[in-house]
Amino acid sequence: MKHIKLLSLVLAVSFLSHAQSPVSWTYSAKKLSTGVFEVHLTASIENGWHVYAQEQPEDAIAMPTSFKFTRNPVVLLQGKVKEVGKKELFKDEVVGIAAYQYEDKVDFVQQVQLKIKGKTNLNGTISFQACTNEKCLPLATTDFSINLED
Repeated sequence: MKHIKLLSLVLAVSFLSHAQSPVSWTYSAKKLSTGVFEVHLTASIENGWHVYAQEQPEDAIAMPTSFKFTRNPVVLLQGKVKEVGKKELFKDEVVGIAAYQYEDKVDFVQQVQLKIKGKTNLNGTISFQACTNEKCLPLATTDFSINLED
């Protein structure tokens, strides 16, 4: 019985920490030309928190933000996900580590091309870690789905 109560407490704390995330995501697509879109995955970050850039210095222990796009035979990804925001280099002299991070807001942009004329969705997941200068939340993963219509 003690194990069930402990497991329930752990699950409740885990649920609350994810439900109270200091990072909220919005998703949109901007049509650039026939069949070509700019997909925006935008993180709005609460004051005092930050998320990490996709690329990190060699000595970093930060969990970089990453994207996985679900395979869609009619969508062609063009290039890598770009970051639009004020990237800062944080250095902790005491521990001797550095990390690239974003505060306030960062827009991750992926250009895509539809192979057909019509409508489809771009789906995938975002993995990210939210931290303050004193603590970090566990790595979080969120799903996204963006409508693309030519």
